[in-house]
Amino acid sequence: MVFKRLFGGGVPLEVDTIIEPGPVRPGGMLHGEVVVRAPERDLEIESISLKLVANAPLFHKGDGDGQADGDTIGHPSASGWFKLRKGQEKRVPLKFRLRWETPVNELRGEDLGVVIGVSTEVDAAGVKAQTDMDPVRVEALPLHEAVLDAFAAEGYAVDGARVHGAIIPDVERHLYAWQGFRLVHPDPAAGRLGKLELTFHTNAVGSEIFLRKLAGSTKYWEDKPPALRYVAAHHEVGARDFAADVRKWLDEVTLLKSTERDED
Repeated sequence: MVFKRLFGGGVPLEVDTIIEPGPVRPGGMLHGEVVVRAPERDLEIESISLKLVANAPLFHKGDGDGQADGDTIGHPSASGWFKLRKGQEKRVPLKFRLRWETPVNELRGEDLGVVIGVSTEVDAAGVKAQTDMDPVRVEALPLHEAVLDAFAAEGYAVDGARVHGAIIPDVERHLYAWQGFRLVHPDPAAGRLGKLELTFHTNAVGSEIFLRKLAGSTKYWEDKPPALRYVAAHHEVGARDFAADVRKWLDEVTLLKSTERDED
């Protein structure tokens, strides 16, 4: 929750965006409310617009006039046409279902280094201003966890994740962004790669899983090393032997040739 007092034309406006505590998962519901106050005079609120953003600073520059930096991954809605009397406060519910492709920033409570937040913009009587970013916790799905656990059993630890403002070619998508998990093994077995990039392209049924050598810092998919593609369903968690799958995937990815330099 970040409090912001917005000024424009001498008309003060107070806005408070409150995100319900606790993590939410891709495909799940994000809940909260936008609190709008008119402390000095009557106001007519013309619109409230919100953005769910990845890779954005949690704290905006503070002048109330800028735009949220980062990659937009959703547009939560809140009703924004009403009048406020001087001293009055209105609480507007916020409810938004996350896309299945939404990046995650938590893995079993561990921070993955991805900043995700909601920015709120209010237009009142000709005054348009933007609040600070309010952080949102998005945790990995059970399918993500099951696959990453299988890699962990082979000695590959998750060394953070990165969200790229670009697309995966030839997949059905709803977001202009994809996320790569950095997997690192300090002492890989002979013939195996020490650094890998794992990507989940998820929908309501399951995930397309892409695995490749970790190399280069570009965000564009085509400029990365070639990737192997696998599929897994949400309902297979607890029934499928992902450990056996991952051992097979690791053997297969070592056969891919790439001239890309390993990323530091």
